[in-house]
Order: sequence, then C-alpha cells, then structure tokens
Amino acid sequence: MNRNKFFLVVAIVALIMMLSGCGAPTSKADGTTTDEVYKDENKDISEEETASKEDTIEEKNIVYISASKLNVRKEAQKDAQILESFMKGTAVEVVEEKTNEQNELWYKINFDTIDGKKTGWILSTYTVKDRIELLSEDLRVLDFSPQKKIKEYPNNKRVKVKGVYVTEHSFIGEGFERLLNLAKESEINAFVIDVKDDDGILLFPSEAAEKYSKEANERARCSIEKFNERMKILKENGIYTIARIVTFKDPMYTKAHPDRAILDRRTGKTFVSRDKLRWASPHDRELWEYDIAVAKEAAKLGFNEIQFDYVRFPASNGNKLDKVLDYRNNYGDLSKAQTIQNFLKQAYRELSKEEVYISADIFGLVGSVADDMGLGQYWEAISNVVDYVCPMMYPSHYANGTYGISIPDAYPYETIYYGVKDALARNKNIQTPAIIRPWIQDFTASWVKGHIRYGSKQVKDQIKALKENGIEEFLLWNAGNKYSQEALMK
Repeated sequence: MNRNKFFLVVAIVALIMMLSGCGAPTSKADGTTTDEVYKDENKDISEEETASKEDTIEEKNIVYISASKLNVRKEAQKDAQILESFMKGTAVEVVEEKTNEQNELWYKINFDTIDGKKTGWILSTYTVKDRIELLSEDLRVLDFSPQKKIKEYPNNKRVKVKGVYVTEHSFIGEGFERLLNLAKESEINAFVIDVKDDDGILLFPSEAAEKYSKEANERARCSIEKFNERMKILKENGIYTIARIVTFKDPMYTKAHPDRAILDRRTGKTFVSRDKLRWASPHDRELWEYDIAVAKEAAKLGFNEIQFDYVRFPASNGNKLDKVLDYRNNYGDLSKAQTIQNFLKQAYRELSKEEVYISADIFGLVGSVADDMGLGQYWEAISNVVDYVCPMMYPSHYANGTYGISIPDAYPYETIYYGVKDALARNKNIQTPAIIRPWIQDFTASWVKGHIRYGSKQVKDQIKALKENGIEEFLLWNAGNKYSQEALMK
C-alpha cells in the first residue's frame, strides 16, 4: 500500500531531528471543542466503574516526567546507578520523598519491568503534578476525559486477534485458499481485508460510493454475490474479519470532488504525495460521512471490526509544508489532532450502533514522541476514543539510532520491545485506553542500508517482544500476503 516510501521519508526526518538535538515537531494551532460520545447504558462502562477508576487515580500520588528523558537511579543522587529511563509525559507513582545532602528533593517511585515491580529515585525538578502543563495549546484542548466504551457485544464477541493483511486480489483470487489454509494450520484467526484501498477503490459495490464517489463503485473489485460467498466461508471457519478502510488518502473521491482535496499553493493544483496519490482534506465532513457510511455497509455485511487506516494528515515534514498546503479547513477545526480525534469520535458514536469494534492504524513512532508528529496522530487522543489502537511498528520504518539501536531493522526484538514499552506507558495517561494491537513486519526491507532478511525467526522475535510486554494481539503486514507460517504454528 505504498507505506514503505512514506515511512522511510518520515524516518529520515526523525533521524535528522534526533541528531540535531531538536524535539518532536509541534503544531501552531490551538483551541477546540469536544463532541458528545455515544452512550449505551446496557453495553458500555458504567458510571460506577468510571468513578471507581477516578478514585483510584486520585488516591495515588502521581507525577509526570517533564524532561525529554529522565533517568531513574538506585539512590537519591545524580551519580547513582541508572536503573531505568522514562520519556516525557510518563506517569509515575511517588511512594516516598527525600531531600539529599545537596538539598535536592527526590521522589522514590514504583515502576514496572518484565521482572515485576521495582523502585528507584527521580529528581523532582523534572516532574509536574498536572500533565496538561506539558502539552502545547493544540494538544491541551483534546478530549482526555473517560469515554463510554463498549465492553463486548453479545453477538460479536471480542477475540484476541492474531491477524494478517489480505488484499482485495487475495480475497477474490487464488490467494484466498492459501490464506485460509494458513489460518487452519496456524494461530492466525483474523483477516484484515481491504474494503476501501489506497486508490479509493471499493471491494464491493456500495450505496455510499454511488452518492460520493461513483467511479469507486464502477471499479469495485467484486460483486456483492462473490463477496457474500467468501464471507460465508470465513465465518464457517471462525475467522474474525476486519474491514480496512483507507480514510483520507482517496484519489477516487478527490477526482470527483477536486474542491475538497488538499491544495498545493505553489502549483495551484491538488496536492500529490510522494506515492503519487491524492489526499482529500481530513476536515471534509462529507468525506467523514462517506467513510463512515462505507463502514456501516461493511458492518451489515458481516465484518466484526472496522479499521481506519491513513486516518491522519499527509506527511508535512513536521508541519513545515503547512505554509504551502491548503487543507481546506472550512469547519473551524483548530488543530490537526483535534480533527482526527473528532472524526474517530463520530465514527465510534455511529458505528457502535452497528455492533462493530473500531480500530485505528497509527504511525509506530507516535507512542514514543511528545506530540502528533505533524500528522494529527496524538497517542492519548486516539487511544482514548477507539477500541483498538494499531501502531505500525515495522522495525524497518524507524530511523537509525531510535531507542539507541544502530539499525532498528536489524534488531526486530529490541525495536518492538522498546516501542511497545513506550506505548503502554502512554496508555496509562488515560482512564479509558484502547487495547494495543500492533502491526509487525513480515517482509524484507531491502531499501534499508544494513537491513536483514525477514523470515520466521524475525517474526518470532517480534511476537516474543510483544508477549514480554503483556501484548497478546498482533497483525502481520506483507504487501504480497506471503507470511512466515513456521512462526505462527499452534
């Protein structure tokens, strides 16, 4: 789906910023409003449960790390042994305070490791009591309040997903039987199926496309009869089905509605990303309606879950391209992160009525940076409003030096381990976080200098890193849908 080129560019930018000592990119926008969240008293979190969570948090003495990276030491001294380090924004529990001989106030904290809970000391100077103090104006106004989320639908039970990506061509062609056999013989129990792809073309004819993007309907990959036939087979074999909907990168929609596409002021023409595809404006409410309407049809046709991919703004070199791009913001949105969160809130509100779960794909590094990377993807804002958050943690897509790893692609276990560790820490900052279900790599990134060949061992290493962090779900990505079966055997 042309992810590789995009992530390589972003990784290079991230590396340049790291080497120059710069922080993560920040947005200049500020202010927002929040929408009402869909509520169903029979299915969601009860008021008593929410209150209980709030009481628990208030009873603990929680502080937040304000330094970009803060070391946890064995003793309350700056030269003491380093036990751990935490990124900016991490919540930690203070269990004791101590002023040392240098008149410095230190906090003794509890923290989790793979070996269980441990304690250590941090300098209080680099903490704040209120996490909001750490946020830029455009992030402060996001909705971090507890959300009303669905525990489980009686007729759509939750599944601990171990899934693979399935293209439209595999779904309707010979690859279908091969992937079905993979599921029968391995731990794979879920398919992420292209319903609306990177080109804006649909898997099956849609009423929504007839209204918003007729060409997407005319070029639909298969008939509704063929789709139903395949879906019936998946259901009979106990396969959990996830509808992948490419959200804001949509060449078909922008072709039909050029006035709703992102405009490049330098040329006066529609903005085209590096993969030569056109992006619609994420602010466009009619596009919101279109994507959600397609999702509703997918739910009615039997999908268990809707996954929104490319639910972000295009790469803008850390907001630097914002000066030349017109995002067609005609709706009073005040930041990219607000726009993305509000779209997902509306999708959740409407699609919950169809009894499907909602997931969002996000860039893997989002869990390890302090802002939205200029993409509108801020970890807590997204995790707070969906059922599953799916960071794309392909080791090949991290800049060299990330997490102190020389070539992340060559160290799949370590890269996933540290990425997930950060993501789990971010989830602790909100009371109603999504379940973390990462995308991991099952392809060889030959374009990366120093890359290694990926196969069963590398896939196993990534799964091991997830398990050691308590993550029981994953999704495998291979654009050709050829997966390392040995790593997935029961």
